[in-house]
Amino acid sequence: MVKTNSLPAIASIAFLALSTSAPTQAQQSSMSFFVTSVGPGKGGDLGGLEGADRHCQSLAQAVGAGGKTWRAYLSTQGTGAVNARDRIGKGPWQNAKGIVIANNVAELHGANNLNKQTALTEKGDGVNGVGDTPNRHDVLTGSQADGTAFPGADDRTCKNWTSSTQGAAMLGHLDRRGLNADAPANDPSRTWNSAHPSRGPDGGCSQADLRSTGGDGLLYCFAAN
Repeated sequence: MVKTNSLPAIASIAFLALSTSAPTQAQQSSMSFFVTSVGPGKGGDLGGLEGADRHCQSLAQAVGAGGKTWRAYLSTQGTGAVNARDRIGKGPWQNAKGIVIANNVAELHGANNLNKQTALTEKGDGVNGVGDTPNRHDVLTGSQADGTAFPGADDRTCKNWTSSTQGAAMLGHLDRRGLNADAPANDPSRTWNSAHPSRGPDGGCSQADLRSTGGDGLLYCFAAN
């Protein structure tokens, strides 16, 4: 019986696998924006801004993009309020496939390139939107359309991202779509960062509440450096 040396074949397969994955890894290492593939799982309780940032950093680290300082796009309210737009650096920001979302903060809050096709996860995957099952297009932001915190006493940040039982959270639509497909371009439902507050049987901040209106506790993450 003639023995066949399989080492060259194995080496070729390994080389092909590495060659296939290399472009993806290179793109993700240059990634500076993503939508989290999963939320922390506790509704609006993210462990504050610090916990949300850690979640972004951890997901980025898992795909080889942990060398940057990642920040969640979130505002807080009250004394010492924080604006989401002030947390995320100066840009430009690009997704896992190298597509530029916005070149700077002003463009991000104006005519940006964020939509269902470009709002990709850290893995380079799309996220379900209107018309998909389940719809996951709601993203936690706690922000007004210009990226600033809400004034006044109405809670739009689930107690500054520490509660899954009290308050509500302002949500954005990553696919820029509401349930009304005929809504005009300036309709709030088409806003990526300030579409509507969360709501539900528990008030608005539980994981079940977030899912009930088309979300999953997802976040926008930006590289701030």
